[in-house]
Amino acid sequence: MKKLGKIAAAATLAAGLLTGSTLLAADTYLDYMKKPAPTDCFESREGYSNVAPTEIKPGTPNVKCSNKTNGVLWWGDPFDGTEPMGDLPIDADYKHEEAVVKPRTGQLKYYAPCTTCHNGSMVPYPKSKAPRALVMHQDIVPDALDLQHGRGAIWCLDCHNPRNRDTLIDHNGGEIQFNQPMKLCGKCHGEVYSDWRDGIHGKRIGMWTKGGKKRWWVCTECHNPHMVQTKRFQPIAPEPRPQYPRTRTNADHERNHGAGHAESAAGTTGGH
Repeated sequence: MKKLGKIAAAATLAAGLLTGSTLLAADTYLDYMKKPAPTDCFESREGYSNVAPTEIKPGTPNVKCSNKTNGVLWWGDPFDGTEPMGDLPIDADYKHEEAVVKPRTGQLKYYAPCTTCHNGSMVPYPKSKAPRALVMHQDIVPDALDLQHGRGAIWCLDCHNPRNRDTLIDHNGGEIQFNQPMKLCGKCHGEVYSDWRDGIHGKRIGMWTKGGKKRWWVCTECHNPHMVQTKRFQPIAPEPRPQYPRTRTNADHERNHGAGHAESAAGTTGGH
């Protein structure tokens, strides 16, 4: 009887191994590897941090894109397409290393540049900063009289330069480049700006050595400034899980992992 039982168990296992489709769920790494590689992927915020995969040298891509989420998995060259961060007024690591950023103007939806239309004649300069309904750009700000950023305390022209739409504006009327949004966001978000400078908030990649070259992520690469109250930070979908071992059809054994060891130690069935 024992021999027949072993034969039956072996037959059941062999049948399971032969019918691999029943053991591998669709949402696995190997399943997505069979799909065509994306021709465009995003680094942090989809639609506003996109990069096209290319070879920086034979066999080495600039980025590796996820076949599931279209997100960047890793960088073959963390500095590809970057430029110097530029001068910032407060001392931090970026003043003691080669700090670079990805230009933002190429990721803006309507940057042609902006003064192509907002030049005082085609689109007249605004007479005041008072909120008003907009007839354009409603795909960016659906209701300009209900701007989500600032909960009604600020409006578009508190950030966008009314006389030079190719720039942003500080509290004193000074121009801020789109590639340095941290100088704008720091006007109000001082605590977060401090955390960003200290490396607590945000992201950096590059050399680990102190003073080494690093790429810094800037605010608008991750945050949508126009919908910040309703879409504060959109989580990126997780990558697919590895396939189960050939003898498993689910991960239930992981849920009882600790209890299994305890049962085994007590001389009962369980464990592995």
